[in-house]
Amino acid sequence: MMFPITREQALELLKKYDQTESDMNHYLESEAIMRGLAEKFGEDTDYWGMLGLLHDVDWALTRDNWAEHTIKAEEILREAGFDDEFIEVVQSHGYGYNEILMLKEKQRSKKVEHALAAAETMTGIIHAYALMRGKKISDMEVKGLKKKFKDKSFAANCNRDLIRKIEETELDINEFFQISIDALKKIKEDIGLE
Repeated sequence: MMFPITREQALELLKKYDQTESDMNHYLESEAIMRGLAEKFGEDTDYWGMLGLLHDVDWALTRDNWAEHTIKAEEILREAGFDDEFIEVVQSHGYGYNEILMLKEKQRSKKVEHALAAAETMTGIIHAYALMRGKKISDMEVKGLKKKFKDKSFAANCNRDLIRKIEETELDINEFFQISIDALKKIKEDIGLE
């Protein structure tokens, strides 16, 4: 699949806005997990990766005004040359949020939409767990992650129901945990983990 911009240009687009280090880590982690899922499903890894990388392209502008989140993304992505389908998938991770009135009633229906919502939410739990382990991800296992996932007070702002949406893709949640851990191990240096 051809994109209107390269991955390097996508990173520059993100950096154009006031990004925190943790936000940049989140984008890279979402990209990595989406690539892992695309590989598992036999989908286009570059396309799914770009969705993960740019899904929160407007976050630096909307973090204090959730009503605009994913809405401003449309403008930014359209200006960069992305098509309606790409933009719609990006916006789908905001479906069902009361704060985003335009998307509140919308439902995810495509595999890629469920994957994106689950992947980008999963990053929070894995990263928090790695930090708790002294920034160590290299020997992280599903068993330990699963324990943290079940503990609702751990990384409490990570919506477990959204992560469970991965099952809408017919992927077992344990396999999703493994794919996610493996994906982040590959980029550990880029996200400040060991």
